[in-house]
Amino acid sequence: MGNSVIAEWCNLGADTNNSNLKNNYSKVKIWNYPQRDFVDTGLQFCGLIMADHSKSGIATMFNTGTVVGVSSNIFGGDYQPKFFPSFKWGGQKYVDYRFDKAIEAATAVMNRRKIDFDQVELKLFEEIYKLINLKEN
Repeated sequence: MGNSVIAEWCNLGADTNNSNLKNNYSKVKIWNYPQRDFVDTGLQFCGLIMADHSKSGIATMFNTGTVVGVSSNIFGGDYQPKFFPSFKWGGQKYVDYRFDKAIEAATAVMNRRKIDFDQVELKLFEEIYKLINLKEN
């Protein structure tokens, strides 16, 4: 998982891997949320950027400079999209991750470490979820 940034409460399934260098050695482009497009980083090395509470299944493959949003669950045998939005479930084809199920999973993950999924965490999830839905509609 070279040159990657993995946020809190993420889980990488066994044999999850990424590329951190393009085959042609060119600069890496990554998803830019404000521009809603891929932008040049100026970097030659850039791995996976994964936001809080996201997970990958066994043997998930990520391309150079892939960005994964909050509370997504990624799996499947092919390389995944270079941008995987927040609150999604699947792989090359994904569906919305039900909000109640995302909260249920986040609560279980944190409780396992004896940390409460409190009202602050819930409010963060709600605000991110609202932002995502506003931008998609």
